[in-house]
Amino acid sequence: MATGGTVRPAEEPEEEEEEEDEAVEEEEEEDYTFLPLVHDIIKCMDKDSQDVYQELNELKSKFQAMRKLVGNMPGIDMSPEEQQRHLQSLREQEMKIIASCNFKACDINCFLVTRV
Repeated sequence: MATGGTVRPAEEPEEEEEEEDEAVEEEEEEDYTFLPLVHDIIKCMDKDSQDVYQELNELKSKFQAMRKLVGNMPGIDMSPEEQQRHLQSLREQEMKIIASCNFKACDINCFLVTRV
């Protein structure tokens, strides 16, 4: 039943997925990092270059994108006290749901998460 291709161990696809996940995480981290742009601006200023304006525009665009992202976050329009009340309400709902479920042969404590 040889197909002429190489046989890979079962673990390799998982490793490839992990590498892809790490690459995506690094790319996402880069989206939220302003330091490289600030560094480029300072370097351009040292050279007294016209590239400063381009770098400043990139930084401005990144700040605008981050403002939009933060503005769309759920709960951003609520005060910290309102957020705490909402969180407490959600925790109470969670406890009611857990209490109403019939878990046979399972310790209910395995579902409880330690709260900070």
